[in-house]
Amino acid sequence: MASINPLPDHHVSLNLNGKVAIVTGASRGIGAGIAFELARRGAKVAGTYTSQGSEAAMEALIEKIDGLGNGSRAIKIKGDLRDPSVPKQIVEQTLRGFGGTDAVDILVNNAGAELVKPLREITVDDFASIYDLNVRGPLLLTQAVLPRLRRPGRIINIGSVGARYGFRDLSVYCSSKAALEGLTRCWAAELGAAGHTVNAVNSGPVRTQLLENIPREYIEMQKAQTPVENRIGTVDDVAQVVAWLASEESRWISGQVISASGGWAMY
Repeated sequence: MASINPLPDHHVSLNLNGKVAIVTGASRGIGAGIAFELARRGAKVAGTYTSQGSEAAMEALIEKIDGLGNGSRAIKIKGDLRDPSVPKQIVEQTLRGFGGTDAVDILVNNAGAELVKPLREITVDDFASIYDLNVRGPLLLTQAVLPRLRRPGRIINIGSVGARYGFRDLSVYCSSKAALEGLTRCWAAELGAAGHTVNAVNSGPVRTQLLENIPREYIEMQKAQTPVENRIGTVDDVAQVVAWLASEESRWISGQVISASGGWAMY
């Protein structure tokens, strides 16, 4: 299967130099790829993670970013976005961590969780666990960032093609991503006057650890129906789209949902 690797560093424009970014769920998978790509373009990146078990992965990511030698930096912030007090702490630690900067330029709401369970078995706790992280978390963190969001701010929500597709046993997860789409459009309408843009990136299946939780038949079906090379996506396929949305070049794009799925889902 073909894989797509980032371009060599000398081909990368430092178009995010001087920018400060927050990327949630940055310890692995798509979040780690986004954090690295933003840093590769010059941004200072605060990456959040939840569990102690992710500490080593975050340290490895920071070391990789520090090795770029392009003026970017990275810090790690531990916190569970299911806790309503955490978003404010993330913003405060970001500002302190980068030498007292008073502004954030880019927010990537990536942290999320899946639930594979049939309708009749879903509990109140199941619903709260997914929605508190996938929907309320982005809302509260975006609220916390707003007073510090420097014009032109970039808010990018990471969704899923599941937001517009009916997968059996994934109703809580898919509906949470549909809710994130709705928030994206409304925030774009509210924040545009301040010069900020808000967009979402709906990824198809990507080779990450989270893919192991999705029923195999769904993955094989999407792979077979993906027009571009009949393959599963890579982390970098998604990270490149997010990095573009974070840049000045995307200034006239807002309230949009981009399907990063190799054409499996065409919006």
